[in-house]
Formats: sequence, C-alpha cells, structure tokens
Amino acid sequence: MGAIMKNMTLEHIAQACGGTYIGEECDRKKEIQGAVIDSRLVGEGYLFIPIRGARVDGHDFIPAVFEKGALAVLSEQRLEHPAGPYILVDSTEEAMKKIAAFYRRSLDIKVVGITGSVGKTSTKEMIASVLSEKYRVLKTEGNLNNEIGLPLTIFKIREEHQVAVLEMGISEFGEMHRLAEMAQPDICVITNIGLCHLENLITRDGILKAKTESFEHLAPDGIAVLNGDDDKLCDKKMVNGRPAVFYGIGQEAKTAETETGSKRLAEKEVYATDVEAIGLEGTKAVIHTPEQQFEVVIPIAGEHNVYNALAAVCVARRLGLDAEEMKLGIEHAHTIGGRSNLIRKNGITIIDDCYNANPVSMMASIDVLSQAKGRKIAVLGDMGELGSEEKKLHGMVGTHFAGKKIDALFVTGTLAGEIAEEARRVAPETRVYAEPDKEALEEALLEYRRPGDTILVKASHFMGFSEIVKKLEQPQ
Repeated sequence: MGAIMKNMTLEHIAQACGGTYIGEECDRKKEIQGAVIDSRLVGEGYLFIPIRGARVDGHDFIPAVFEKGALAVLSEQRLEHPAGPYILVDSTEEAMKKIAAFYRRSLDIKVVGITGSVGKTSTKEMIASVLSEKYRVLKTEGNLNNEIGLPLTIFKIREEHQVAVLEMGISEFGEMHRLAEMAQPDICVITNIGLCHLENLITRDGILKAKTESFEHLAPDGIAVLNGDDDKLCDKKMVNGRPAVFYGIGQEAKTAETETGSKRLAEKEVYATDVEAIGLEGTKAVIHTPEQQFEVVIPIAGEHNVYNALAAVCVARRLGLDAEEMKLGIEHAHTIGGRSNLIRKNGITIIDDCYNANPVSMMASIDVLSQAKGRKIAVLGDMGELGSEEKKLHGMVGTHFAGKKIDALFVTGTLAGEIAEEARRVAPETRVYAEPDKEALEEALLEYRRPGDTILVKASHFMGFSEIVKKLEQPQ
C-alpha cells in the first residue's frame, strides 16, 4: 500500500468512532498506513480491526498483529499488557463504519456509488474501465459491497486516486442508508429495480424504497444516474431538487397513462440505437449524447451490457471525458471471473455465470446463450432470496425458453424443477433433464456434451455450480 492514510492519526480515529485511546501519548499523532480486518493482511503501521465472526473472533489475533508491525488495534475489551496502543470501542463493526465515513469526508475525491438489483458489478467494471481512460481509479474489488466490504474498499483509497467507483449491495431496509453514509457519493447510479432480495424487501416497490435510500447521502451538488427504461425508476425526475440523468435503449421516453392522457416520463440524456448482437463476442451500438454520437463495440455479450455502457457514458460526461475516451473505455472493458465469463476448452464454450442469480439476470443469460453457434445447453440451479413468490419466479425463467431454440436444459435443486416444468411446456424442442442432485447432473451433462457446444452454467452461489464449470474444463 505504501502511502499513509492522510489525516488518519490514532487520535482522529478514536474521535471518529467515539472510542477511548489507550496507549503512549507520543503515538496519538501517528498516521496509519492501512486498515484491515484480516490479520494475514496486516502490514507495518496498519490498524487492525478485529471482527467477531460465527467461528472466529478477530480479537484472538491481536498479539500476532502487533508482532507483524501493526501500529494499533481496535478492541471491544480491555487488553492486558498490549504490545502497542489500542482504541476501546463498544462494537468494532460499528466503529469501522464510522471511521470509513470520517476518512471519506477527509478525501478530495469524486465517488461514484452503484446500486441496483442486477448488473451492479458489471456496471462498476464498465464505469471503472471508462473513467480509467482519464483518471486514476479505485474500484470495489470482487463483491466487497456490503457493510463490511464497503469500508474496507474506502480504506484503500490513497492520495493518488482521483475517482472511486464503489458498489453498494443490500438485502434489507436501512442498509443502503448506512452504506451511502460511508460512501457519500457525488454520482449515484441505479441500474434497475428487479426481482432479488424479495425475502426482506417483499415487493419491487420495497426494493425501490431501499435502493433510493442512497439519495439521502448524495453530495449537495450530486446527481442521480438512472435507467430510464426501468418502470420503477423512470418517473424519479428530480432527486434532492436536481434533475436526474436518464439513459436507455432508443430515444423514445417511457410514457404513463394519467387521467388527462399520457405523459412522457424519463427523457433520456444518453441512449443507444442500432443495437446489434455479434454472437458471444459482444454487441455493436451507436451511443447518442446531447453533444454527439459514436459507434462502439461492447466486448461483452448481452443487451444488459449496452445499459452498463450507457450508464458509464452518463458518469463519464459528468466527469469531463470526451467521446474518444468513452469509446476506448467501453471497448477495453472485460468481465470478471464468474460473471458471464467465456471459457473455451476442449472444443466447447462455457459461459461461466455461477457467481449469483436472480430471475432478471438468468433470463438475460439465456438470451446471451441463444446467440451462440452450435448446440446450446443451459445448466441452471436454484435462485435464493426470492421470498414467497420463489416458485412462480423460477417458473418465469422456464417460460423464457419459448422461442429461444435452446437444445438442452439441465437442472437440479429444490426450486429449479419449476424452470424445467415450464420449459417443457413452452419449448418442446428443448430436451429437459431434471436431475436429483449436482453429481447426477454432472454425469448426465458430461455424457451429453460434445465439441462445438456452448454451455451456460448459472445458479445462486450457494448451489456450488463452479464445480460443474471445473468438471467441464477437464479434458474429455
């Protein structure tokens, strides 16, 4: 990491989290080099934040981190003869969030906060790719997007960074409020209001309410960038007294029927036309902004990636990039492991998308698969956190097979049977294999596959479908 965390003296940290500094007076003014919760990542001059987990209590590692050169630690208990200073707090987790918010406030940096039901990570990657054409960008790594992950990402910001692109993921009310309080975004992007986390948020209106909590902590001159094709977002014309910026496919704005006739909703500032899929290699489109238009090849398949590119253009325009920089940034974008990742092995193409799943992203992946050449095979499993409508929502994915010309569907899981049942009904040309467990599915799939096939593998993370991908990668 190298550089110190500016302004982050032990004295300031204790004040920020309402903790009690215990240690030598001469150490109070020392600045930390970094802050982590994993004792293995502790470096010279770091602050260690011990978290109590289900299996492990970070407090047990306090002696070891001082040996590794930690400057200080947080602690929920008084320490006997510690080897260095510590800050006594009621809750290390709560203290970490307060410290992250304090650090963010002390930084002169533009923050882009990204949320939404589907496509947060791929949108984050696209925005970071585009902004990197002009700025030094720090982005959320992997899926460090929750109340533990976000502060850890904020702690990685250093003076050389000019923009931070932060992903914010939630599963309950109030959570976005806490995340945005730490991130304090200058630009807030909402990708869509889809069908995930219904367990706690109950309805799409619930999801909308939870996601838009982020607006409470938008910078005073901050703007909201919203998907104008999303029926729940397109009428949010003003956010904190400032016009929202909308994007979408096609110039036409959505309309809503009112008592006096129909009214136009989101007028799109940035939109795409001439969208053309070029197989699994990506999508061509013409992107229009108020100043100009430019043609671009988005190097990732699926219409949803056109939306990601449009969101990135909205953000980039606000931060002063020109059309050439935007075009290059989009064309340099690439996916991350487990997100519509294309793997070519043994003469087959695997679309590895087993990082996570909800009905919207699963249907989008089926659309991508339908563009492949050769035999098309879908391997699908259960989707989690869908609440009382879970059976119906799995069935909806099955209905989506109609007209897609998918050759075979393999499913396993307690709910994925609903996908199989619907697919059998609407797509008689698709051979459906509903297997009792993952092992039986692997056996049937490995027997069925042959060179030239394209195989989509997708389910929620808990299904462990990455093991199926590994099996497919092994030589036949």
